[in-house]
Amino acid sequence: MIRLLTGTALLAMPAAAAAQDELVRVEVCCSRDPAEIIVTGSGALTPPAGDAIGQRVLIGDLEPGLGARIENRLRDEAGIVQFRRSDGRSAHPTSQGVTLRGLGGNASARALVTLDGVPQADPFGGWVAWSAYDAIRLGGIAVARGGGSGADGPGALAGTIGLYSEMTDGAEASLAYGSRDSRDASASVGGRIGKGEVALDGRYSRGDGFMPVASGQRGSVDRAAAYEQGGLGLRLRFDVGDASRIEASLRGFSDHRDRGTDFTQSKFDGIDASLRFVHDLRYGTQWLALAYVQLRDFESGFASVAAGRNSVAPALFQRVPATGLGARFELRPAIDGANPLRVGADWRRTTGRTEEDFFFSGTIPGRHRIAGGSSDTVGAFAEWTSGDDDDGFLWTLSGRLDRWSLGEGYRLERNIGGPVITNLRFASRQGWEGSGRAGVRWSSGDFALRAAGYRGWRLPTLNELYRPFRVGAEVTTANEALKPERLWGGEAGADWNSGGTKLSATIFANHLTNAIANVTLAPNLNQRQNLDAIDSKGVEVSAEQRIGVATLRATWAYTDARVDAAGRAAALDGRRPAQIAKHGGSISLRSNANGPFGGFATLRYVGKQNEDDLGLLRLDDALTLDAGLSWRFSDAISIEARGENLFDELVPAAISSSGIVERATPRTLWVGARLSF
Repeated sequence: MIRLLTGTALLAMPAAAAAQDELVRVEVCCSRDPAEIIVTGSGALTPPAGDAIGQRVLIGDLEPGLGARIENRLRDEAGIVQFRRSDGRSAHPTSQGVTLRGLGGNASARALVTLDGVPQADPFGGWVAWSAYDAIRLGGIAVARGGGSGADGPGALAGTIGLYSEMTDGAEASLAYGSRDSRDASASVGGRIGKGEVALDGRYSRGDGFMPVASGQRGSVDRAAAYEQGGLGLRLRFDVGDASRIEASLRGFSDHRDRGTDFTQSKFDGIDASLRFVHDLRYGTQWLALAYVQLRDFESGFASVAAGRNSVAPALFQRVPATGLGARFELRPAIDGANPLRVGADWRRTTGRTEEDFFFSGTIPGRHRIAGGSSDTVGAFAEWTSGDDDDGFLWTLSGRLDRWSLGEGYRLERNIGGPVITNLRFASRQGWEGSGRAGVRWSSGDFALRAAGYRGWRLPTLNELYRPFRVGAEVTTANEALKPERLWGGEAGADWNSGGTKLSATIFANHLTNAIANVTLAPNLNQRQNLDAIDSKGVEVSAEQRIGVATLRATWAYTDARVDAAGRAAALDGRRPAQIAKHGGSISLRSNANGPFGGFATLRYVGKQNEDDLGLLRLDDALTLDAGLSWRFSDAISIEARGENLFDELVPAAISSSGIVERATPRTLWVGARLSF
């Protein structure tokens, strides 16, 4: 796949020669502090000032390579919760969903993750392939907490995490060596060709890995969990007229992981392509047209480990091909020299299936299963923002209406070489869902007050609807009758921004109905069900202070989340949702000067949380320290040393019903060099 993408890039480069010299660089989020503006090469329109009403976290220091991981950088912002505490080098790829504000642990993302406006959730399972961003150079991340952001698309239940690419001007590369024979290499090259612009990005990383099972519980079957990952991305931009441009993107990635025993290897390959036309006249009508395709092919093995961990046997082999298609059109008419109104429509289609071999006798499977289906969502949205005055009142009102449909689903099981055991067809379903957000902000000088209310929704994934699964002795059955999740919520907050000091505090309350969870029906038997509700309320606080050449930032989130359940799920009533900690926070110190020396230190804390819905399995809290130092001894070359989990803290990532603890990344040290021209 990498060779194919390289060839495509070389063929496509001459096409940029017809572009014009001046290329528009787009602000994806704005504030009165110019240091917070993220400038990207993405195909987005400049958002109206209404985006500043909600609390919006901007992450701009995203140096690629040297072992850095996007999903770990997100953990610096308290309240952003990933299903597992482990990252994309050791976690199972299907366990990497993300949510905010304590809306329940779920391997499917409850937050809408986008890259340059394109949804990133896996078309079949809804999880996020974080290793896919090795194939693109990111210029920034904008995190909007709270649901109902209709202009971003459906699925923004807990909030939106917007990733934005950046065009490279020149050439950059990094090469690093780390603990356990880990290697990490990245490179980006780009610039103007004729009157256009082109960028080519790539990354390769591998490592022998660590033993996932905690010390003292390991047996003869346990080994280090190696990984090998890589990706390549190509982006082209060229102008069409004075205020229009065409942008094309093609990227691919390949991710191979081992889970620490025989029969647990996984392989995750993907190719994404998008094409957009942007008309971004600064004082006139603006519009955007976008089309994209996602191709995913996932394979994974699962094993059954005997008590004592002295023997292992295959339990299941799974392959999941899936496709995502989509299109979007947005219009911002000029009204009195501004663009306060956004109107548009979008469409997304997902198709996929799981193909599984199980009931092994030795290494020979005895049964085969195929299950899958399709979904379509077509929606229209509108948003109005009152203005962009620095002082006084600013309000925004947005809403969208979606028509969703689930195609006929299916699940077929048969004995290999024998008769069909199950052949089920699930009737197609359709429905309407509305979502929206209303917000107001009052500001005076350096101080601002804000409040917002919102409604969001999420369609069950094909995985949740149609695929049963088993982990050890625990069996979880699918539920084709799952309803869409629906959220009502609100927030109020205050902000202070004066010179080098920034303070922000937000209180929130959310009521999530039809929350999808794995509900225990009997010992070792669960089913995906819609809970009556999850109620989540809490406080989010952040503080930032510039101290000479460095910036000190602290974040903290307190989340009080409870399940409201009855009927077969009555045992969950009043319990905390799985995978949600009550407390979380971080403190980081980062250099912000262009001098020869730089560095960072980040202390993260995650509180205790439950592994299971009944709260019988507890994951202990953890405090970790990451830090790094760099020295630029010439304009083109710098060297860097960094460490992850320097305390070598045991960070429990999962615990089985038999008490086996899986850990996240232990202490990992890196040393490497960066080059730029």
